[in-house]
Amino acid sequence: MSKIAVVPGSFDPITMGHLDIVKRAAAIFDEVRVVVMNNSSKNPLFSVEERIALISEVTDAIPNVKVDSFGGLLIDYAIEVEANAIIRGLRAVSDFEYEMQITSMNRFLNENIETLFMISGNQYSFLSSSIVKEVAKYGGKITGLVPPAVEKALKQKYQ
Repeated sequence: MSKIAVVPGSFDPITMGHLDIVKRAAAIFDEVRVVVMNNSSKNPLFSVEERIALISEVTDAIPNVKVDSFGGLLIDYAIEVEANAIIRGLRAVSDFEYEMQITSMNRFLNENIETLFMISGNQYSFLSSSIVKEVAKYGGKITGLVPPAVEKALKQKYQ
């Protein structure tokens, strides 16, 4: 039986921190599903389709990664793809409380799917999609914070 992990997020846009978590998960699991969640509380810069295309492009060299989207509960998606685990990236202690709430609810909904936390690499501990968009919006340097394809897409959005 294959071990399948789901790496969820809004990925608006995907950053090097996200990519670090995806690569590390891909080294552990047989299959990694990067799923763009449609979060109604956020106002995304990129459409779901654009995010899927960017993630697909930057993960193309990782053969066991598949990219998808889902508009419902994460746990329902995990059940649908027969995932064994949900991978959540943590940057700082401030992420933990929020992630713990989500994990507790997912565990309540289905106790057979584990949630695993991966601590981001030190170089990405400050990095978020929001801060990257803010810097890009004002023409600041984002090289090395996002993959080149994402940097190009951000520059096009903010022209």
